[in-house]
Amino acid sequence: MPRHTLAAFALLTLACAQTGSALAADTPAGAAPAASDFTLTANLTLASQYRYRGLMQSNNKPAVQGGFDLAHSSGFYLGNWNSSISWLNDSNSDVSAPVEMDFYGGYKGNLAQDVPVDLGILQYYYPGDYPSGYTSPDTTELYAGIGYGPVMFKYSIAMTNLFGFAGSKYSQYFDLSGNFDTGVWGLTVNAHIGRQLVRNVDNGSYTDWKLGLTKDFGQGLSVSLAYLDTNADRAVYTNTRGRDMGRATGQLSVTKTF
Repeated sequence: MPRHTLAAFALLTLACAQTGSALAADTPAGAAPAASDFTLTANLTLASQYRYRGLMQSNNKPAVQGGFDLAHSSGFYLGNWNSSISWLNDSNSDVSAPVEMDFYGGYKGNLAQDVPVDLGILQYYYPGDYPSGYTSPDTTELYAGIGYGPVMFKYSIAMTNLFGFAGSKYSQYFDLSGNFDTGVWGLTVNAHIGRQLVRNVDNGSYTDWKLGLTKDFGQGLSVSLAYLDTNADRAVYTNTRGRDMGRATGQLSVTKTF
């Protein structure tokens, strides 16, 4: 990510925090503090492995993940999410980039009851050392989502090359996901199907899907178990360690939200 983009995220986050502090400072002595217009949450996940859009990101090894979200009552939000990764080094031993850092911002609201919308921009940033001439994996996507009840459809379009594929600007991803409360023992069924279209890469496009369960233990603690698979072409998505990055797998994760 360009440094000026990182600086903009940092300044905007700081401005939001300072605004919240100023509002608190204006509360008269002895009066009950007004509810803040800002909500800050954080999350930490330990996962048996990291998959993104069905593809292997940590070579079937455990991943540590976490981030934060700052939301305003108006619907605007900013966030950051991070994960340990190995896929870049797995694909090229000359690359050293063990962390993914995502920065995003947007707006969430409702068109009508049970019809949420989500519009925003997402920057994937992979700090590290790369050989000369290597196509940067850093990717910027615009996204728009609309839902009904427990189902959400989200469309994303890359405004840069997609994850290091040269000439892949304007690649698209279609995501249909649903989370269905069973009403039993705090269990939620998670279902997803997605279609990744990769421009100018022969056999680079594929479909991925997931079916899983999440158990909510309360106090911000949850455990998820999922089955994931894709029809990604092995000739395109096999890393230098001989691993098929899109093969079927199971995934277990434990998440704590603060």
